[in-house]
Amino acid sequence: MFSDSRLQDYVAVILGVFTALSPLWVANDNTTMWTLIVLGVLIALTGLAQIVRPTMAAIDYAMGVFGVLLFLSPWVMGFTEYSGASWTAWVVGVLTVVVAVAALPVMSARMHGHGGLATHH
Repeated sequence: MFSDSRLQDYVAVILGVFTALSPLWVANDNTTMWTLIVLGVLIALTGLAQIVRPTMAAIDYAMGVFGVLLFLSPWVMGFTEYSGASWTAWVVGVLTVVVAVAALPVMSARMHGHGGLATHH
């Protein structure tokens, strides 16, 4: 989906930093704030890890898991009453999963030594 430049890794870093900093501009309580900070930092770290080690496919999966956890966090952590924080979690969670999934075909191609999508023989 993205080019071989691994643009998705930089997008993940931006999404993670945005989420981690979002308690500065959205209404929240202590639980909401720490949920957004921790998951945001983890998403940003997975993006940074992929920039440094682009052949580690497990990082893309971890990024996807963190995106799902972020999406579910308003319900699991009980902060749906904070609409700004909830919408941040839902939107960034979905975008993080999309970025992680978009990275998988690129990773598969690199692991199989192809310039494009990996073919199955």
